[in-house]
Amino acid sequence: MPPLLNIAIAIVIAAGVGLSSAWLAVERGNIFGLVRIGDWTASPETGGPDADPYAVARLARTGELPLGAGEGLAFLAESDHDGEPLQGDCTYRIVGQTPAARLWTLTAYDRTGRLMTNAAQRQGFDSRAILRHNDGSFEIVASPEVQPGNWLPIATPGTFKLILRLYDTPLTTGTQADSTMPDILRERCR
Repeated sequence: MPPLLNIAIAIVIAAGVGLSSAWLAVERGNIFGLVRIGDWTASPETGGPDADPYAVARLARTGELPLGAGEGLAFLAESDHDGEPLQGDCTYRIVGQTPAARLWTLTAYDRTGRLMTNAAQRQGFDSRAILRHNDGSFEIVASPEVQPGNWLPIATPGTFKLILRLYDTPLTTGTQADSTMPDILRERCR
């Protein structure tokens, strides 16, 4: 085989592997510097000057606006406590407490990252408008069927994701003492 042909094959393979790995890193989202607490993951550096180039490329592609480093932290959940993907035809209980924060919001998105439209016109909850237990813990039921109490309507046939945003939280300083996140427990599926 001529040496020029070997070089051409090597270049094609290198370009294919390089472009594929870059596409995968951008498509999969944040893969560097992730913080995992329970069922939730966050990328604390995404909204700051130290964001990795793949996260910056993904944000440019999607048009998302991340929370700034001093504003807060967004945690993403795409699977339940048992590691199964969140499914729109299942009912989930989100139970527990959040880390200290001035305010938090919990929002449901479809698999493409869009807010779910539903008959109840509710896409999420915040810490000021939620029923709590005496110990400060809460329970939110995410379900396609109407539920009593804190009900988060799910209106998607496929997978979905939850984003818990903590505003003005000590977690942005890198301290994770007493960091407990709510568990996502699957109840039943249709």
